[in-house]
Amino acid sequence: MQKNSPSMWIATREMEAGGSNRRVVVVGGGLAGALLAKRLQFDANVVLIDSKEYYEIRRASSRCMVEPSFADRTLIPHTDYLANCRVTSSPAIDVTDTEVLTAEGRSFVYDYLVIATGHAVEHCATKTRKQRLEQFHQGSNFIATSRSPPTNLSLDFNVLMVSIADNERIRSSSSVLIIGGGRTGVELAAEIAVDFPGKKVTLVHESSRLLQVLGPNASQKVLKWLKSKGVDVVLDQSIDVESIAEGDTSFTTSSGARITAACHFRCVGRPMGSSWLNKTVLNDKLDRFGRLAVDANLRVRGTKNIFAIGDITDAAGRSGSLAHQHAAVAAKNLKLLLKGGREEKLAMYKPSYSSPAVVSLGRRQAVVQLSFATIKGHIPGWLQSKDSYVAWNRRQMGLESETN
Repeated sequence: MQKNSPSMWIATREMEAGGSNRRVVVVGGGLAGALLAKRLQFDANVVLIDSKEYYEIRRASSRCMVEPSFADRTLIPHTDYLANCRVTSSPAIDVTDTEVLTAEGRSFVYDYLVIATGHAVEHCATKTRKQRLEQFHQGSNFIATSRSPPTNLSLDFNVLMVSIADNERIRSSSSVLIIGGGRTGVELAAEIAVDFPGKKVTLVHESSRLLQVLGPNASQKVLKWLKSKGVDVVLDQSIDVESIAEGDTSFTTSSGARITAACHFRCVGRPMGSSWLNKTVLNDKLDRFGRLAVDANLRVRGTKNIFAIGDITDAAGRSGSLAHQHAAVAAKNLKLLLKGGREEKLAMYKPSYSSPAVVSLGRRQAVVQLSFATIKGHIPGWLQSKDSYVAWNRRQMGLESETN
């Protein structure tokens, strides 16, 4: 029997766990994939395929940029919360009707497949947790050894997530331009405004209001708060990010206005993490946005044993809560199928907008949109902003709120 072959792994798992020999392969170690693998690990032979060996709490990325030491709690090794699951740290590159192939050349046969690759940020993440932590901390070390710190470098959003010098670029720049007024852009602007109150921060957004995923009341409260902190918010205008060259410090909006900034961050236009599916058996299941079409049970349309969950799907819902709702429904359905249950018993996904939507405003404040009201200030900030939802995320994984 070939070393590391799927059949050898199955035999080993049956001896160790004595569980079902049905094989579930989960592709993607973001929140949706991580939660699902955790829920299923004792019900089947589960493999989690991810390009990295850790789960990263993305909601805390803006805080990590202004406070690199905060990153330690946001990077969780998959093995810390998956006690009975195999993890392979190599991106998936192909899928057939029966197996998934990784970049390392390994093949994993599945009875059920779950695709949870979300948005395309993982492809540029480091493989090991140690490397990722070094990226957050290396900015200050870089400045200490470099005669010419890169104070005027521009960053694409995907690069923003993994840049080794984000914190130092912010520190060394007198002015910062943020392109995009969604959650990421707003939270980054708020973090900079709070931690570096002397800096000139400009936020450009192409729509008439910020945070279109939330209601107008929440958008107005956030706009008022940002302006109170000195952030210059420019609405109904865009910037052609494709025309920006490295080192540019002058930017032209769609109306012809000129904005000067020492560095900029692009917080718009994240592509879906589905390009690896373009030449696979699932190519015809992708819509024009790169999302997988799913049915009411979260199975990829036209399939019986392939599920998709999280942002990569075309299912309606509010980004952020999708991961939890999808993981719960998919886990319930997979457990039913693994036990030989009837398809008519499968749970149906129904998007819920009742859960609170929270946007951090620096370290101590936030805006929370409830079904009956929108609240801004220190109370919602106490729930999230102090640690950017990290303690709650860690508890979801069955871990202590703090690291040792």
